[in-house]
Amino acid sequence: MTAQLPILDFVLTNYKNFNARATRDALVAYWRHIERGGKMFWAVAGAMSSAQLGVTLAPAIRAGLIHGLSVTGANLEESLFRLVAHHSYKDFPEYRYFTKADDTKILEQRMRRVTDTSIPEDEAFRAVEKYIVPMWTGASARGERRFWHEYFYEMVTALEPAQHEGNPSQCWLLAAAEAKLPIVVPGYEDSTFGNIFASHVKLGECSASVAKSGIEYMAAFYDQYKALSEGEGIGFFQIGGGIAGDFPICVVPSIKYDLAEPVKPWAYFCQISDSTTSYGSYSGATPNEKITWDKLTETTPMFVIESDATIVAPLLLRALLECKAHPVEANAMIAALGL
Repeated sequence: MTAQLPILDFVLTNYKNFNARATRDALVAYWRHIERGGKMFWAVAGAMSSAQLGVTLAPAIRAGLIHGLSVTGANLEESLFRLVAHHSYKDFPEYRYFTKADDTKILEQRMRRVTDTSIPEDEAFRAVEKYIVPMWTGASARGERRFWHEYFYEMVTALEPAQHEGNPSQCWLLAAAEAKLPIVVPGYEDSTFGNIFASHVKLGECSASVAKSGIEYMAAFYDQYKALSEGEGIGFFQIGGGIAGDFPICVVPSIKYDLAEPVKPWAYFCQISDSTTSYGSYSGATPNEKITWDKLTETTPMFVIESDATIVAPLLLRALLECKAHPVEANAMIAALGL
């Protein structure tokens, strides 16, 4: 049995206390929610695409473990960058010891460092730009308006296999586009292509209106949430803090109070963050605070994992993929520990 589920076995056997226990309990509750027919919504902040979370996130989407996403504009575009320019990335494992001069050299190499890796200017930004910009200008000429992610969904699915440098099975953007997952990209203006888009608007080459606004994202998300929360409901799995998480979790109280319509609360909550709990810190606030905002209830399964998401999320996703592939064996292992 353990040969089929090595990661699940490892977590169940070794993760007993502290953040390890929170990881184990969040994993078990996630799996039970999915088994009952529930759905899960992911909010992804930070630079997780550059950190190659797609290695496990894409298979999880394809396996039906993720049913909607909220991502920053950076995570959206960086998933595409990894697909088209993977071989041109450079890693800098000694980044902690860099001087300002060292980072200036990286700039001169036309690389943009993200912690210990870097995005290549010409192979990523400029290569994508030549495809995306005509989509914007064409939409402007035709008077069309689309959500920000729809331009990227169209591009990633239109790429020929010869244009893939990264492994397409590890591109979460491609997996999401193929599955037509509901997705919101709040604050997309704060991204490289948000800046590029603004420059073309400023130059009069396209209209700002071709990209629908964040307000329109929320207006559309009302109906998407209602559909996703049918049956056993939908859970909320958050990596990091900031707008990627803050924006979508508000849909519940907004439907309840602003639309004055009945709505189910989120059915599960888990956040992986290395932000410590502090006064006024949303990223570090405990889930209990969200009860007061009517986003969660006192019966919602809640978990906080104070750790590095690049370590925890792939481990959790791999274990969930094992559960999905071998549900009977997974349930027997969990039951044997009385969980």
